[in-house]
Amino acid sequence: MTINLVSGTSGASGIGRRERRRTETRDRIFRAAMELFAKRGFSATTVEDITEAADVGKGTFFNYFPSKEHVLGVLHEIQLQKISHALAAAKAGKLSIRDVLRELVLRIAEEPARSQLLARGLLLTVLSNDAVRELMADMMSRARTMLGQVLTMGQERGEVRPEVSPEEGASNFQQLVLGTVLLWSIGPAAPLEKRLSGAFRLFWAGVARKPGETA
Repeated sequence: MTINLVSGTSGASGIGRRERRRTETRDRIFRAAMELFAKRGFSATTVEDITEAADVGKGTFFNYFPSKEHVLGVLHEIQLQKISHALAAAKAGKLSIRDVLRELVLRIAEEPARSQLLARGLLLTVLSNDAVRELMADMMSRARTMLGQVLTMGQERGEVRPEVSPEEGASNFQQLVLGTVLLWSIGPAAPLEKRLSGAFRLFWAGVARKPGETA
């Protein structure tokens, strides 16, 4: 997957160009860091490794990130973008809510799925670093709000059982992703997609309105 964090504002002003360059530099640092985290593991990767791979100086790195742990803040932004896109797809109404959520399950795990080392490093950093944990908690809260909106639309369209709490459903959705990634990261090598698909089937079976079921 190609991750593009450029804002898309294409004004010709000097300010617009500077902002694009800043965003592109941050994106390059992020890409380099994620490649190294996947190959070596988070703990074994240093800031010097990242700056060398991204071809930037240490000063440039610290202009964007206080530490290597804060590089993961960009990943949180990307995850929120994916959820925002899923919400937009649900509003567009071209896909069923089931298909929107199933696609989201697979997309949101794309980065961790690149390496069990990477997944373990991401999880360990969230658990051990207060600043990253706060970023993660904020991202999860904002994500639950959007996921709850998707489930509410599912209820309005008769796809999701009316007694399901959208807030609890959103929380359960997050648990299925995080729990599945955790178990996959510490187990034998195996495709993460297969595990996520199985976990999603169980989740959907619990929230979907059955044929002929009335409110």
